[in-house]
Amino acid sequence: MSAELKGGITTGSCAALAAKAAALLLFRHERVDRVEIPLPDGSRLTWSVASLEQNDDSVEASIIKDAGDDPDVTHGARIRVRVTPCQGTNIIFRAGPGVGIVTLPGLALAVGEAAINPVPRTMITAAIREVTDHGVMVTVAVDGGEELAAKTFNPKLGIEGGISIIGTSGRVRPFSAPALQQSLKCALDICVASQTTAPVFVPGNMGRAAALRAFHLKTQQVVEVSNEWGYMLEQAQAQPFTALLMLGHPGKLAKLAIGRWNTHSSQSDSAVPFVTDLARQVVQRPLADATTVEGVFMEHLTAPQRRRVADRLAEAIQRNTAETFPACWQPQVVLINLKGDILGSAGNLLPWLPHPEAVSV
Repeated sequence: MSAELKGGITTGSCAALAAKAAALLLFRHERVDRVEIPLPDGSRLTWSVASLEQNDDSVEASIIKDAGDDPDVTHGARIRVRVTPCQGTNIIFRAGPGVGIVTLPGLALAVGEAAINPVPRTMITAAIREVTDHGVMVTVAVDGGEELAAKTFNPKLGIEGGISIIGTSGRVRPFSAPALQQSLKCALDICVASQTTAPVFVPGNMGRAAALRAFHLKTQQVVEVSNEWGYMLEQAQAQPFTALLMLGHPGKLAKLAIGRWNTHSSQSDSAVPFVTDLARQVVQRPLADATTVEGVFMEHLTAPQRRRVADRLAEAIQRNTAETFPACWQPQVVLINLKGDILGSAGNLLPWLPHPEAVSV
């Protein structure tokens, strides 16, 4: 058995930690060297504050990013957050040096916005609200962020000037194929032990939340597979399942239609060209190039076209999965957008009893 790998924290957690430390000094005159924040799953995280500096009308705090044993380009980076009071009660986000600006449509943030993703924004807001209800401007900066961004996908996504502040859980799970597969197999074993006959495979937190919102499910019924779709589908073949649902964003799942069973960006190319070509075939008209799969759907297609393209894509994913992993269960597919709303599907979804109010776009 391989040694357990050390986990770490996301840039989103770093920003939330720094924001709370700064807010404590600014609004409560409390200077702390360790700070605690809530995480999206309800747990809490305590971390050391690297620096804390007060100016006339603001406070800046910094946190050193620790990615644990994960090969993260931002490991060791200093994440700085300046908190400044402002009128009203809103929390306003700004990009400081080293944090990118969104310049192209198709991402979860509008063009012109600081590249601070939705979950980190929620985390920062929750951390500050534990201190004050006052209006606050939050400026996030990263030392050397522009150089770090050149080692990421940001330039291809049209995010200019620095890195993105990201993370969906607040914690970094180190990437090691054997260790990851072992933990995923444990989750599948728990699913089987709960006498589940119709599991739902999702890539991660976003898929889990969407699945639980859209369908009547037991907690153990939803199994996170990360990027290891090939490994987990192979494992599922040996289990006494009668049905299996694959649910996730087409940016990941579209790769399965072309036989890329590890969907990690280091192991498979972008699905944008394949999805764009499929969309052009379905709508039978030229489509402008997009930088992301989300952009193909949300920027270039009408609502009816989205459904037609998503259904066709889901069918392609279903067909290739069934051919590659023949089993007694027929894989069913549901595709969602970044908000967790259903884009399209393929197959019989009755084993999971969809909620009547589930959103479809």
